[in-house]
Amino acid sequence: MGAEKRWLFTLFSGAFLSLLLLLLYSISAFSSPKPFPSLVHHGVHYPPSFAYYVYGNHGDEDRILRLLLAIYHPRNRYLLHLGAEASDDERYRLVAAVKSVPAIRTFGNVDVVGKPDRITYMGSTNIATTLRGAAILLRLDAGWNWFIALSALDYPLMTQDDLSHAFSSVRRDLNFIDHSSDLGWKEFQRVQPIIVDPAIYLARRSQIFQATEKRTTPDAFKIFTGSQWTVLSRSFLEYCIFGWDNMPRTLLMYFNNVMLSQESYFQSVICNAPEFRNTTVNSDLRYMIWDNPPKMEPHFLGISDYDQMVQSGAAFARQFEKDDPVLDMIDERILKRGLNRAAPGAWCSGRKGWLMDPCSQWGDVNVIKTGPQAKKIDETITNLLDDWNSQSNSCT
Repeated sequence: MGAEKRWLFTLFSGAFLSLLLLLLYSISAFSSPKPFPSLVHHGVHYPPSFAYYVYGNHGDEDRILRLLLAIYHPRNRYLLHLGAEASDDERYRLVAAVKSVPAIRTFGNVDVVGKPDRITYMGSTNIATTLRGAAILLRLDAGWNWFIALSALDYPLMTQDDLSHAFSSVRRDLNFIDHSSDLGWKEFQRVQPIIVDPAIYLARRSQIFQATEKRTTPDAFKIFTGSQWTVLSRSFLEYCIFGWDNMPRTLLMYFNNVMLSQESYFQSVICNAPEFRNTTVNSDLRYMIWDNPPKMEPHFLGISDYDQMVQSGAAFARQFEKDDPVLDMIDERILKRGLNRAAPGAWCSGRKGWLMDPCSQWGDVNVIKTGPQAKKIDETITNLLDDWNSQSNSCT
């Protein structure tokens, strides 16, 4: 073969190879769908959505991320709060981890509080930070229906598709809030003592302190108490924050000096407001195991509690040690969630595999598909609504 022919052969071979590679790339690009932002629709004709306020403190960044992935859905809105005792580096790492999730990066429905609050467990800063979180979520998103606060020690017992399906049959002004007007020992040990939470006005860590004098139980309004864990409607949160009458502000000033006010503030506001007192379903939808008489916190849950947990029909459980093996059981058997991946739902359209996250690709995010716990939560909600419908006054 002469030099001219060899040159032509090399030229045509290179051109053919380039054309072949271009064709293969085009076929690959065409056959591999890329993530795209599906439109999120809200309203009575679509499944309900939830606003989650998830909080923790120093050392909780990994817990919060795991919890976020377990409850994530593009239709919901999320606000994450690492308290003032956590370092800025922890917050930056949490932000980076959140942004590394393709769906979260695309839908932009997760925010992290940049200027954190200091939280005192026994003091009123719990209520202040929760109200601040709710106010931010109201401003960020006009579509969500219910507000749920979770701590880093909580975990879901069902998928978001299951939860959304169960709440599809619930009036969207109803509030799931454990409450009672029977104060018992709490009247003398919680309501009447006057406490001050220094975290309201001090930058450094300090515990609450109690005044020597006590005050009488108020008679201008009635005190209610119950679980601090609630599922509150958007309309009720708007009332608490925007307060078109003085009741929320009056009670907020009073509970500013009440020990563990997070167990009484929302209960007292809702049951003293004529517009909302008959919207209370008496349950917190949580699974917890308490001592008898109860101590300050419930038991830590483990593998031995798994069967009872999943049979309870509760939406969430608390509390868990960090990375307890029972969380892996919940991920595997209920949420079908892989390591460092969001819990899949009907919105996830990717193939499941070792190297493939099914939620890295998605279709219609307004479609839901029930999972293994749907029947349990449906029964729970049905029974609670039957009890609510049978009562003429749900605040008693």
